[in-house]
Amino acid sequence: MVDVLTGDILLSSGAVSYLGAFTVDYRIECQEQWHILCQEKNIPCSEDFTLSNALGNQVAIRTWQIAGLPVDSFSTGNGIIVFNSRRWPLMIDPQGQANKWIKNMEKANKLAVIKLSNANYVRILENSIQFGTPVLLENVGEELDPVLEPVLLKQTFKQQGVEYMKIGENIVEYSKDFLFYMTTRLRNPHYLPEVAVKVCLLNFMITPQGLQDQLLGLVAAKEKPELEEKKNQLILESAANSKQLKEIEDKILEELSSSEGNILEDETAIEILSTSKILSEEISKKQEIASVTEKEIDDTRMGYRPVAEHSSILFFCISEMANIEPMYQYSLTWFINLYLYSIAESIRSDDVAERISNIVEHFTLSIYSNVCRSLFEKDKLLFSLLLTVGIMQGKGQVDDQVWRFLLTGGIALDNPYPNPAPEWLSDKSWSEVVRGSKLPNLDGFLEHVQDNISKWKDLYDSGKPHKDQLPDQWSNLVGLDRMIVIRCFRPDKLVPAVQDFIADNMGQAYIEPPTFDLAGSYKDSNSGTDPTADTNTLYIAPSGLLKFADDLKMGGSKTQTISLGQGQGPIAAQMIDTAIKEGTWVVLQNCHLATSWMPTLERICEETITPENTHPRFRLWLTSYPSDKFPVSILQNGLKMTNEPPKGIRANLLRSYLSHPISDPDFFDSSKKQVIWQKFLFGLTFFHALVQERRNFGPLGWNIPYEFNESDLRISIRQIQMFLDEYDEVPLEALTYLTGECNYGGRVTDDKDRRLLLSLLSIFYMLSSCLIRNEIFFQTYVSYVRSLPISADPCVFGLHSNADITKDNQETNQLLDGVLLTLPRQSGGGAKSPQEVVDELAEDILSKLPADFDIQMVMDKYPVMYEESMNTVLRQEIIRFNR
Repeated sequence: MVDVLTGDILLSSGAVSYLGAFTVDYRIECQEQWHILCQEKNIPCSEDFTLSNALGNQVAIRTWQIAGLPVDSFSTGNGIIVFNSRRWPLMIDPQGQANKWIKNMEKANKLAVIKLSNANYVRILENSIQFGTPVLLENVGEELDPVLEPVLLKQTFKQQGVEYMKIGENIVEYSKDFLFYMTTRLRNPHYLPEVAVKVCLLNFMITPQGLQDQLLGLVAAKEKPELEEKKNQLILESAANSKQLKEIEDKILEELSSSEGNILEDETAIEILSTSKILSEEISKKQEIASVTEKEIDDTRMGYRPVAEHSSILFFCISEMANIEPMYQYSLTWFINLYLYSIAESIRSDDVAERISNIVEHFTLSIYSNVCRSLFEKDKLLFSLLLTVGIMQGKGQVDDQVWRFLLTGGIALDNPYPNPAPEWLSDKSWSEVVRGSKLPNLDGFLEHVQDNISKWKDLYDSGKPHKDQLPDQWSNLVGLDRMIVIRCFRPDKLVPAVQDFIADNMGQAYIEPPTFDLAGSYKDSNSGTDPTADTNTLYIAPSGLLKFADDLKMGGSKTQTISLGQGQGPIAAQMIDTAIKEGTWVVLQNCHLATSWMPTLERICEETITPENTHPRFRLWLTSYPSDKFPVSILQNGLKMTNEPPKGIRANLLRSYLSHPISDPDFFDSSKKQVIWQKFLFGLTFFHALVQERRNFGPLGWNIPYEFNESDLRISIRQIQMFLDEYDEVPLEALTYLTGECNYGGRVTDDKDRRLLLSLLSIFYMLSSCLIRNEIFFQTYVSYVRSLPISADPCVFGLHSNADITKDNQETNQLLDGVLLTLPRQSGGGAKSPQEVVDELAEDILSKLPADFDIQMVMDKYPVMYEESMNTVLRQEIIRFNR
């Protein structure tokens, strides 16, 4: 140890000073490079250097882990940095792991927990500084209060031998026992350099290994509670034994150092040594027995490790969604609660393998259903793809190089091969064919396309290339490799190919997102969680939600709504305060317009809306457009729902039939002319889906995109019901006018669009073409709608089959760009590093640049002369070109 002390301390100092903010991979990379430098400079250091071995105290580390610090080496390193850095730690803690650890560890030391939003946080801080108690500052943003400056910089001064610190205008005595911790929930905060140099930035984002250990403990506690309880007891006993051994060692050292004269003649010292030896041997025997027992328990627990590994993958897939949309925030607590629910609700079995399969299947579907209700339509397929690929990567079934090629098409370098069919195959597609042939399973792809261009032309011309068999030996391609071929020749059909890929690997349920279900979300909520509707259209609060409140006998005065804006904050706060006590509902609309009041709302949610002082029937509903100013803690702890038109004719029809008022059996069966009523009802819902879906076709669908919504459908349904019941004959002209000119047509401003709208409506508002001859049950309609294809043909919308091309290309680009946002910037496995990719691109660009002109040769041939002014211009241009 002494021989390598210099190098180990140097590496440890570097890690504590510089590496706290970085990820586990980057820390390892830096330490490996530093290790090589130490060897080159002949600085002795440990071959297997780790921060834990160099600076760690195993007794202290075990105590931290008992307090809630994850057991992986990355988290242990974080703990060591916290207690060895000279600056106060600011921990990036989106999952709340560091927060929980600090609270448990410092609980016995009278920890004070404060937030910058607290009115009296400065006074609490001053008291803690004076009396030497620890302080935890939670939910820090990207800016720190200037009043914290002297605390962060430890600016103290002495008067008459006593140390003081000036906080604002107050001078307080400074205790050496004072400790200051800071945490932020932001996933990727951007701190200014002047802030970063005052604190010790620490990345406390949970690692896969740390999460797997937690999840394994939870599933083992539910499945084998007696073993998990015994393991926890052994951990506590082991920590106590280790602590006792350390105390014995310290006592012996103290006795040896304080003994005077010959130690062999010191009876007190000999007695202490003898007692310590006996005690040490007893503890060692206990530790040996405990180690054997713990190993046996671990072997049993490991049987459930596949559940933990699979669930860990799901969590990190969910976490990456925040890179796509800042409103997609999910807490670890929410995830674990859902995990425990799946363990409890999944089908039980005595066979461990079957039981694991049941838990995994139930939990994966629960995660998909719960996350999907908070995603916008454009991101639901993207999330399914991330889940599918993430799970396959966990099983080693995905090559990272192939996955990245599917998303990017490879790096666009110079293509030396001429395009064999430029009349139909674009240069971009041909370049992707050339680059794709370098992938492991596509060796020879380029040559086959060159030699069999007519066969590939058939694939290019196909209406459903994602369903067709690929030519010759390439018909055996499956999964990502097959999708790469589709990307090369028909990128517009990549989305349906992705749907097939997901259905083949995960099941049909993962490409059929659940419909908007307000009742289901309410059922999953409680008075301590606020169902947060981050809606694309803010229509949910005034109509759908109020109707839902009436159904639960919470309507009228029991539901208060307010649209946030200037000066509305205090009124909203008073509403919440009253509703908490009386058990009523509060609906806050347009939260995105009151970003300055959001910190106050966050404080109310965290401090006021607590289980112990909140009525069980109380609910807080929020509506908002997407906003990066929305408090992360509210998003993580609330239940999020999106309310926008679903994607596709089938999903749109299903949404209409499963929503109020059609889903109400009394309403569906209420008309006197039941056959005609059902025919018009189905026709109207189809028309509603049609006019909304046509927006996806751009100018081909509507000259101006219109925001048709559920209120248009509802009022039209009510009018059909009323007119059919009041008149003997169907007033077709009146219904057409009200629906086409007023309800839907009222939004249409373009003359040609109005004409088109009425033309489409006339197809459905027509008695002569009534296909429904007899009364049909409600469930029959739902079954029929579910049987429709997920993606409708353009002819359903009255468009040419080529109308799909632009729309599909846009959807493909949107999907691939979204997935790219979730991927790490560095490559893994056999893929090239970012630096190698940049070097390769630079070399390719340089190879295309022409050589510099020989200025001397040009000057000799075209000398600068008074009579030839263009020679001077030429000389100047050549000098500029060569630069």
